[in-house]
Amino acid sequence: MPIPARLRAAALTATAVTLSVLLAGCGGGAQEDDEDLAGQKLDWKDCPAPSEAEGGGAAPSPLPDGDEWQCTTMRAPLDWDDPEGDTIGLALIRAGADGEADRRIGSLVFNFGGPGGSGVTTLPAFGQDYAKLRTRYDLVSFDPRGVGRSDPVECLDDKQLDAYFQQDATPDDRAERTELVDNTEKFNAACEKNSKKILPHVRTTDAARDMDLMRQVLGDEKLYYFGISYGTELGGVYAHLFPEHVGRAVFDAVVDPTQTAEQSSLGQAKGFQLALDNFAEDCVSKTEDCPIGDTADDVKARIARLLKDLDRKPIPGVFPRELTETAATGGIAQALYSKDFWEYLTEGLEQAYDGDGRVLMVLSDALNGRNEDGQYSNITAANVAINCADDKPRYDTAYVERKLPEFRDASPLFGDFLAWSMLSCTDWPVAGAADHPDVGAAGAPPILVIGNTGDPATPYEGAGRMVDALGKGVGVELTYKGQGHGAYDSKNRCVQDAVHGYLLDGKVPPAGTVCS
Repeated sequence: MPIPARLRAAALTATAVTLSVLLAGCGGGAQEDDEDLAGQKLDWKDCPAPSEAEGGGAAPSPLPDGDEWQCTTMRAPLDWDDPEGDTIGLALIRAGADGEADRRIGSLVFNFGGPGGSGVTTLPAFGQDYAKLRTRYDLVSFDPRGVGRSDPVECLDDKQLDAYFQQDATPDDRAERTELVDNTEKFNAACEKNSKKILPHVRTTDAARDMDLMRQVLGDEKLYYFGISYGTELGGVYAHLFPEHVGRAVFDAVVDPTQTAEQSSLGQAKGFQLALDNFAEDCVSKTEDCPIGDTADDVKARIARLLKDLDRKPIPGVFPRELTETAATGGIAQALYSKDFWEYLTEGLEQAYDGDGRVLMVLSDALNGRNEDGQYSNITAANVAINCADDKPRYDTAYVERKLPEFRDASPLFGDFLAWSMLSCTDWPVAGAADHPDVGAAGAPPILVIGNTGDPATPYEGAGRMVDALGKGVGVELTYKGQGHGAYDSKNRCVQDAVHGYLLDGKVPPAGTVCS
């Protein structure tokens, strides 16, 4: 499927970087101790340009104080059930703490989501947003196994991916359904052919064990952690496996750990519909006329007509590709990840109504990890591989067809799109681990769990369920009444003060705190 069962929550960061370009990796290594990977010494060096699998582009710019970002490679077992067997390299990046040495707490490890997002490219792209935290922490992120420079999952090549993302992801008849299933099978077969060795070892439990090894190699007694979107699931799994090693941790844009893949997709249908409703209301509420509709219902009706028209006849997109119904839907979803991108969505829709699909296609390309040179990062391959290794359920076309009415009720615009995406793992070569992750973390210290009432990709209700699942006395919920995916990067002062107070000074905000 062009979009896996859960819309990629790392996509927001990709959008910001890609739009800035289109609309206007790690060196070094570990000197490995074969007897004890926890004792390996990391060889930090200035970072090179990101690899193609990380998204390409230039090496990260120096930090505001002139310091360079540093990168390295940490060795970890390929198979955690055979820790003395083969190893893989995990790419890491850091910015050393810039405050007084005697106030340094340790390393603050970030995972920005996906699954499948490269932390090595994301952290420097948005590192200034976390400058306050750098006063007491080394800021550290990584490419999880199967991602970016960390033994990346490889499936289709760039040319094949261009064709793959042009297919109809919302089939209307038997021929289109057959084509969709055939293309999914070809994608999955290519993943098995090109990445057979790594596919059984990219589960979230594997990444959590990698993080505990990372904690030891970085020299920290506790893991200090900031997880965003899928990063909250990874953090929850870590807390379950290693409650005694949890330091101060923040979960933002929280994945609901109680849901199956189907429930997650249905929740996203509702979440993106809510975000679309809010976008339409915002457009028509402004003092100037909304250029894409007279009322909120008119805005949504025109979008629905556009998608139907594109299903029949695509329009020019980014040459030589055309904007299809699928690409337009993905582009709309991508713009709904952040209120900052609503203006691009308005512009893209206005142009599409005039037969120009370039802006919506740029948004769609960002979702799919395609850069302006036509190169794809491996975010799609890694996302499918990790989700399918984690998620036990497998769905077929008959099941999806039975569920379509429920998905359409949840979202007239995104329902079909997300329902059919459940086919991603149908014939995946690796069995899924469980119906949903286990995040019970009895004995862990407080974890700050932040839910955003307007979040499309990780709906707000998931935060409360994460708090309950972590266990009594562990999860501390904070609510942000806002729009977009996540809360901290909204720059809301109340949210940031709560995060800074906890991570920097250990002050846990009162449970039930509300920021607006």
